[in-house]
Amino acid sequence: MDNFLKTSDLDLGPLDALVSKAIDLKSGSASGRPLEGKSVALVFFNPSLRTRASMQVGIYQLGGNAVILEPGSTSWTLEHREGVVMDGNKTEHLKEFVRVLERYVSAIGVRTFAELKDWELERTDPILKAFANYASVPVMNLESAMHHPCQAMADMMTIREKLGTEKKKILLTWAWHPKPLPMAVPNSFALAAVQFGHDLRIAHPKGYDLDEELIGDIERIAADQGNNVEYTSDIAEAFDGVEVVYAKSWGSKNFYGDVEADITERAQYREEWIVNEEKMSQTNDAVFMHCLPVRRNVIVTDAVIDSSRSVVVDEAENRLHIQKAIMTELIK
Repeated sequence: MDNFLKTSDLDLGPLDALVSKAIDLKSGSASGRPLEGKSVALVFFNPSLRTRASMQVGIYQLGGNAVILEPGSTSWTLEHREGVVMDGNKTEHLKEFVRVLERYVSAIGVRTFAELKDWELERTDPILKAFANYASVPVMNLESAMHHPCQAMADMMTIREKLGTEKKKILLTWAWHPKPLPMAVPNSFALAAVQFGHDLRIAHPKGYDLDEELIGDIERIAADQGNNVEYTSDIAEAFDGVEVVYAKSWGSKNFYGDVEADITERAQYREEWIVNEEKMSQTNDAVFMHCLPVRRNVIVTDAVIDSSRSVVVDEAENRLHIQKAIMTELIK
């Protein structure tokens, strides 16, 4: 495994092995300090709680040293475009940034959100791809414009812990949020869910479809494995019979570059698209999942997130263990 950029770069075998390794690390049956004497750079273009803390702790527990860099704050502002005349507000190009950094460290983790300005550009994950292109050490995606594979792997680990290894019926449901958010989490969750052999239902209002190419990959993988993928814009029936409810808001690609239009459009869904006790009662005793941070009584009611079926804190913990497993495999 040269890099860890998205789960679809790997087959189920290696992905399954990573989850098994993470479970062993969590239980204490696997141990060791494979990063002894090594450093890992963590480059954060955006704020973070779970990713930053879990990566720092994980690197420490594996015997390594974390180097935190925040472009524009604790390091220079960065330019990633090729052939650009750098006479604006960017101080250093990623070519030099990465090539210098890799002289110090054994791997680079990078976190960068979508700016929700240019759909056709951002769907290509330009900043993450630039890191991977310039680096000769492994690059680990800690969330990009289009993917959040570490979160998705923690989600798959949590489903296995709570519900076993058998195929489950999973709902990925859009939820109202006061502003549009990136698609990285729902993209990666949907992709990983079918890769791990689950049936998937995606619910969202009309116009909030995920990326067409990604949906094509999801449907191809599901067909190869005999899984079912279905879509609905009827929130009243979306929860029927599912065993996992994963809630997440995301912005519409139709409004990229026009945040106010998205805010106006989504306002009509505020009361209807929330996960509450009534909707959860339609499920097959489903667990409730969310990547966090979550806006209470906006995405999900207090009664649901505080219930015994909520596993959001377990998901957050499992970020630590799955990332340790990924780093153990990446950095050898």
